[in-house]
Amino acid sequence: MSDAAWERRMSGGEVLRGRVRVRRGDFALDVAIEARPGGIVAVVGPNGAGKSTLLGALAGLLAVDDARITSGDRVLTDTAGGVHVGAERRSAVLLGQDALVFPHLSVRENVAFAPRAAGVRRAQARRSADEWLAAVGLDGFADRRPGQLSGGQRQRVALARALAARPSVLLLDEPFAQLDVRTAAELRDLVREQVRGTGAAAVLVTHDVVDALTLADHVLVLHDGVVVEEGTPLDVLTDPVHAFTAALAGLNLMAGTVVDDGERVLVGDDGPRLPLAGVVTAAGGEPVPGARAQLTFPPAAVSVVGVADRGWDSVVVDVEPGPAAVRVRTTGDVLVDLAPADAATLDLRLGAPLRLAVASSAARLRALPDA
Repeated sequence: MSDAAWERRMSGGEVLRGRVRVRRGDFALDVAIEARPGGIVAVVGPNGAGKSTLLGALAGLLAVDDARITSGDRVLTDTAGGVHVGAERRSAVLLGQDALVFPHLSVRENVAFAPRAAGVRRAQARRSADEWLAAVGLDGFADRRPGQLSGGQRQRVALARALAARPSVLLLDEPFAQLDVRTAAELRDLVREQVRGTGAAAVLVTHDVVDALTLADHVLVLHDGVVVEEGTPLDVLTDPVHAFTAALAGLNLMAGTVVDDGERVLVGDDGPRLPLAGVVTAAGGEPVPGARAQLTFPPAAVSVVGVADRGWDSVVVDVEPGPAAVRVRTTGDVLVDLAPADAATLDLRLGAPLRLAVASSAARLRALPDA
């Protein structure tokens, strides 16, 4: 490829679409995903949900049982048609949490590797590398070796090298997981800026709710190999449907049955009765008596009340530092955030009884589909 052609090459403008099915023993992955140019889809889920398997399939690094993956008009994988474009010809780059840079090359040579491999002349590839290094805040580091850099700086080099390849698809597998808080925040800003600027379609696998909230345009939640919910970060993380998503968002989720015996209450599966007066109902309508429903509420909305007050009996399971002062995990996996003065007056030994109540104005009720 000529220098001029490389300069004209646009990374973006192509929608990544994929339907991927993979079976490995007892585990089965079945996911449909779409990432638009300049946008980032965050894929979240517990360990073993299939997140990295999905990235491997999109990157062309993993054999699949049944899949069709396209980038714009290009068919990258079509098992029905016998099409499989190799990873090196997909215009897709996979960036993981380990900064896999070439230790024997300088920082500039690392970043210039992709243009040089495409046939760009050395001088132009070096100029391009220096521009990308400046973009990621590493101008002045071009002649150093990776061993002379911090972990965060090496990750910046890996990001610059990925972007210097001008990929149509950028695949990110927890790239900030091993970085300190400040460096991670800086690299999030860089990723967001460069994805939007280059128009690449990006897929980000993460366990961090901050990644999803600050980077993603769309969130896809995987659990046991299937998508259990998806939508905008705001919708998914403020009104979660699945227990994993609620935990990721720092919310309590209690499932049960709506009962009306003079007042509407949710009878939780573990026995607690939560009054529904004043509770906000999610889109989809108010659950009728006898219907299955779930209630979500933040730990700060839970209070410890007296034995004669309305609420439900619980037991202390765990105590740890929290955003207010103390976070108490109780039976039913209900979290309670306590201020220092409140925590000091309570018996928070493991196994100690507590009576809990929820501020209804902070709770949200959602009908559950029929089984």
